[in-house]
Amino acid sequence: MQFHATTILSVRCGPHVALGGDGQVTLDKTVIKSDASKIRTLAGGKVVVGFAGAVADAFSLLERFEKKLKDYPANLPRAATELAKDWRSDRALRRLEALMIAVDAQHSLLVSGTGDVIQPSDGILGIGSGGNYAVAAARSLVRHSSLSAADIVREGLRIAGEMDIYSGGAVVVEQLDSQASDSK
Repeated sequence: MQFHATTILSVRCGPHVALGGDGQVTLDKTVIKSDASKIRTLAGGKVVVGFAGAVADAFSLLERFEKKLKDYPANLPRAATELAKDWRSDRALRRLEALMIAVDAQHSLLVSGTGDVIQPSDGILGIGSGGNYAVAAARSLVRHSSLSAADIVREGLRIAGEMDIYSGGAVVVEQLDSQASDSK
């Protein structure tokens, strides 16, 4: 599934994970808004989620995901798997056109309506029409720079915005520190 009109990127680097998204909203070939936020913090700030796809569908998924996080506190993989099972089997949910990335201090997951829950081996995930550009940029930056996870996400989104006409605008980035979570 390929969705247009956004780029969401997550990078896990050292003790940090960052997730960010561009703010551009397009209608056909016209930019309608450049400062939308496609990133949300959930579970009292312990989980960050980014979405690509139809906005109403994404908000429906976020509501369901938040309920799953309450059912399975401190277990992001289980909450994501339960959401993916519901998404795949529920007739109404199956029609939702969205993808999401969810991160916490230990996990980075891509969740799709086909039942996929994927954790990348390199800690880098991208979705949306500019996702592949952002992932390529992030992989290079992780290997060849000493930038922080949040700075790599910002730069990856900037590069994707230069290449993908459906991505751009204001960038929102959230970062979590795994060491801070481990000490609580």
